[in-house]
Parts: sequence; structure tokens; C-alpha cells
Amino acid sequence: MSETTLTPATLYIVATPIGNLSDISQRAIDILTQVDVIACEDTRHTGKLLSAFSIKNKTMSLHDHNERQRQDQVASMLQEGKTIALVSDAGTPLISDPGFHLVRHCRSLGLQVSPIPGACAAIAALSVAGLPTDRFSFEGFLPSKSGARQATLTALADESRTMVFYDAPRRAIDTVQDIVTTLGGDRYIVIARELTKTFETIHSDTAENLLAWLEQDANQLKGEMVLIIEGYKATENEISAEVINTLKLLLAEMKPKKACAIAAEIYGVKKNALYEVALGLK
Repeated sequence: MSETTLTPATLYIVATPIGNLSDISQRAIDILTQVDVIACEDTRHTGKLLSAFSIKNKTMSLHDHNERQRQDQVASMLQEGKTIALVSDAGTPLISDPGFHLVRHCRSLGLQVSPIPGACAAIAALSVAGLPTDRFSFEGFLPSKSGARQATLTALADESRTMVFYDAPRRAIDTVQDIVTTLGGDRYIVIARELTKTFETIHSDTAENLLAWLEQDANQLKGEMVLIIEGYKATENEISAEVINTLKLLLAEMKPKKACAIAAEIYGVKKNALYEVALGLK
């Protein structure tokens, strides 16, 4: 296998393993070995990864608290023709990790930014969840406080796509309880914990049953966790809040019959059902 040739003045966004070190790609190893400097979320954490592959290279810290200060320094180095790799503690950088401001800044200056794909916990979990993957929504980390978490979940109650979240396992019981409260105990969810690691666990059930499972096993409250929630499924005659809100807007501008016809065409809902709702709104 030939060694990867670097392009000068390029920022490489390098995915690293989320657990099992064997998941790193040869291309990622080549990039990390050859670049002028590696920008790390945590230099000590990344140092262990580099050591495992006998990579001896310069590192610099780039995290949530110093990213905006570092972006000019990184851009200047790139403009001088240097090559830089950006890594997070695990997985693909920028996916609920630092790097967005840096990448946007570099692209605004016309600098080359190139992805080195690899592991991503959200995608890995989604691939084994057994839920629809043709359309899904990545929602990042759920709020740590129950009130804000319930507000977030409530706002997503009518979301029909599969939803993917990151969450801390120590909050898993509280989070699933909030799912039961806001989305109902029969909503199907999947917990994927410690992916690719020794104690990898992938468990799926209704929210109510999964809550009981968590309460019975304290070991499931450790490590890293991806939470996947099945999208909302409307019953045949049920009309979602989104459709009703649209109908209200249309009713303010036109007669019920026309408003219902337009809403029915947009959302694929029966006109007669919408007309009954329209009468109730008047």
C-alpha cells in the first residue's frame, strides 16, 4: 500500500477511533505522521493514541475554550504552506466536538479543508439500531437539566425521522424518564453504550421497558452513550400539530374549503378530515 501524499496548505479533519484502536484507517495514520502539526481537543488524550501507533509529531491544543483564539494562528500556518490535522478526543471532529469555527474561518479565507473519514459514534449506533435510516435527525447532546431536556423532547414530539442524540450514561435513567413523560412510554428507543469497546451494549425496547432495565443494572450507567429514538408515527386519522398550524395560517387568508384543499395537497391528509378541524377552529 502506497503512502498518502499530503497537499500543502491543507487542514485535514481526521477521524480517530471511538474505542477499538483497530478502527483507525491507514490513511489517517499516514496523515497524522506527516503533517506539520496536529491540533487536538486534549493533547494528553491524543498523545496516547499517537503513542499506540508510534507517531511522534508536534501537537497543539484546540478546544471549545480557545478555538477562536487559535483559528488565526492555524490559518497563518496554512497560508505559509504548512499542513495541519485536526482531531477530537474520539470519532469524527466537529460532530458535537470543537472545530466548526476553525473550519468556517479557513474556508472563508479560501484555504483547503479535507476530510479523512472514519469512526463516528452516531452513525455507528444508527447502523445497528434497527430503526429507519433513510431519513434521520442528529440532535447532538440533550440538555443536562430535566426542564430543558423535556422542553427539547416536547419540541420534537411530532418529528417523524429517527432521532439520534448523545447523552451521559449517568443521566440515562432521568433522560428515559423524561422520554416517557414527553413522548410516551410506548415510544421505541435504542441505547448504544461503549461502542467498539469491551463492554459494548446495544439495547432496544419501549421507553417504559428500557427504563425498568436501566434501573435494574447500574453497569449501564457508565461510559459513553448514543440514544436513538424512533420517529413519531401518526395514526391514520390523526392530524399533526404542524398541519394544524399551517391550516390556521391558510384560514386567515382564505375560505375553509380552499385552505383545506391546499393543506391536504401539501401534507397528504384527507380534505374531509381537515375540514372537520377547520370547523372546530372557527
